[in-house]
Amino acid sequence: MSKRAVISFEIFPPKPDRPIEEIARVSGALAKLVPDYISITYGAGGRADGNNETLRLACSLKNEFGVKPLVHLTAIHSGRKDIDGFLAEMKQNGLTDVLALRGDRQADRPMSRDFKYAVDLISYIKSKGDFNISAACCPEGHVESKSLQDDIKFLKIKVDAGAAHLNGQMCFDNEDFYRFLDRARGAGINVPIQAGIMPVVRAVQIERIISLAGVKFPSKFSRIIARYADNPAAFRDAGIAYAVEQIIDLLSAGVDGVHLYVMNNAEVAEKIVDAVKGFL
Repeated sequence: MSKRAVISFEIFPPKPDRPIEEIARVSGALAKLVPDYISITYGAGGRADGNNETLRLACSLKNEFGVKPLVHLTAIHSGRKDIDGFLAEMKQNGLTDVLALRGDRQADRPMSRDFKYAVDLISYIKSKGDFNISAACCPEGHVESKSLQDDIKFLKIKVDAGAAHLNGQMCFDNEDFYRFLDRARGAGINVPIQAGIMPVVRAVQIERIISLAGVKFPSKFSRIIARYADNPAAFRDAGIAYAVEQIIDLLSAGVDGVHLYVMNNAEVAEKIVDAVKGFL
């Protein structure tokens, strides 16, 4: 019998203009869908206490909802003292799972003197012991990489440094993911690799997705954009249907798992899980 694929979600602390209580509702609703874990972005809410909020959300998922949290940690603006303090708080609260990332550059923050790349952070966390370390991968190649071949070479270095699981960046063409997976396995990367799926349910998300992630939309999805961009209800339904179709195909191919970037939208997550649960 084939092993069951991992299903997970990603959430982020609310922005300053949103009530903190809102995320509790989202967390509770996602927990009812029984994911294998929920990842939490690192201080992404824009609050002054964003990093504390990340830890608070992680503790809430673990203690109130019984869901394993995967806590994001970023390298590019963090010093060893910052990381030591964060890891100490994680240990104190019984949190063991970390997604180690380089992170995005922020013009108003100084660059780290201790960590330049994700691999530096992975190696440092590994030296501390007692943590399960995940890393990110980009099926189409990182926007700053010279080539996908280079990207996979550096990915192998991250795995050798201690990353035991890889979370895929969002990808809208499964064939790109399959090609990436074949190359990664060919390079000796044998840890579990989850495909990243983002249900695009609002047309305004598209420009941001392209600018931040550098992903491309296949012609099939481009036709959805062209046809329904001015019809919010139809666009939402089409975006969910497209994500469902992607996931069913991925599950049929026997992928290790699917990570859903649901943008704190528990209703969308529920629709998708309900549609694919018979394939798990």
